[in-house]
Amino acid sequence: MTVPRVGVTAGDPGGVGPEVAVKALSRFGGLPPASYVLFAPAGVVEAEERRLGVRLGARPWDPVREPERGIFLADLPAPVRPPETGRVAAANGEISFRAFEAAVAGARDGRLDAVVTAPISKAAWAAAGLPFLGHTDYLARLYPGAVMTFWSDRLKVALLSHHRPLLDAVTAVRKDALLGLFRTLHAALGRLPGGPYRLLAAGLNPHAGEDGYLGREEIDEVRPAVEAAAAEGIPVSGPFPPDTVFLKARRERDAVVVALYHDQGLIAFKLEAFATGVNATLGLPFIRTSPDHGTAFDIAGRGLADPGSMGEAVRLAAAFSATGS
Repeated sequence: MTVPRVGVTAGDPGGVGPEVAVKALSRFGGLPPASYVLFAPAGVVEAEERRLGVRLGARPWDPVREPERGIFLADLPAPVRPPETGRVAAANGEISFRAFEAAVAGARDGRLDAVVTAPISKAAWAAAGLPFLGHTDYLARLYPGAVMTFWSDRLKVALLSHHRPLLDAVTAVRKDALLGLFRTLHAALGRLPGGPYRLLAAGLNPHAGEDGYLGREEIDEVRPAVEAAAAEGIPVSGPFPPDTVFLKARRERDAVVVALYHDQGLIAFKLEAFATGVNATLGLPFIRTSPDHGTAFDIAGRGLADPGSMGEAVRLAAAFSATGS
C-alpha cells in the first residue's frame, strides 16, 4: 500500500517545537498510516528524546526510496553549541528556517505530499537576517495565492490577510482581493475531504455596517465580491455581522468563515479550539499544516507542552494527503 509522505519540521529549538514534534510522533500507533519524515538536527531530536524519556527509533530518510510506513529523520547541520532555550536567538531562527526550507523543497520536488511545521519565532528569523515574516509569508512568496485557514471539529476559518498591521489590513478589504480569495478557497476546498464547503463572509464593521450607517465597506467592497462569486457558482453568502458569524458557523459543519483580518478570525478560533486547532495553508500544490500556538518560550525545556494541536496537525496533513489532494 502506498502511504502519504508527511514532512514534519521541529520548529524553533529554543521553544516547544521539538517537544511537541517528538511527543506527537512518539504516538505513532495512533496516527494515520504514513511515512513521517522529521526535519531537524539529529542532536536536537536526541536531546528531546532524552528529556522526555521516549525513543522515536527514526531511520535515516532516503527521499528516492518508495515510501513506507514509519518515522524517518532528515538530519540537518547541527548547531555549534546546544541551542539556547526559552528565548529568542538568531542561531535558533536559522536552524528552524533551514528545516522548513528543506521540507518545502522536498514537497516542491514531489518527494513529500505534506509539510507539518512546528512553531517558529518570527523574531528569531528576523535576528537571523531572514526576510520572511513566518511560514505563511515564505509560502506566499512562492505561491501568491496561498490562504491561511484554521480547522477544528466545530469551527473553520479562512483569512483575507495574515500578519499585517490593523490599519493596513482594513485598507486591504477590497472587492477584487476578496473575489480572488473566494475563488482560491472554493478550488482548494473542493479537493479536501468533508465537503462540499460553504463560505460565510464576515463583515468589517459592527452589525456588518448597519446598511451603511456604521461604515460602507460592506456595501462597496464585501457584498459586491460575494455577489460576483455567487454568480460564478461559488457557495458564498454574507456579509454577516462579525460578532455572530462564528456562532452560525459552529452550528454548520460544512461552513468556513471568511474573516477579513487576522484577529477577527483568530480570537474566535482560539477560544474554540486553542489546544486542538490546526493552521492549514491552502492554495499550494501540497498540504501544509501547523499547530495554532506559538513557541511558548516560558515553558520550553520543561516537558509541559501540550502536543494536542501538533498531533492534530500531523493527523490532518496525513488525512488530506491520503485523499490525493
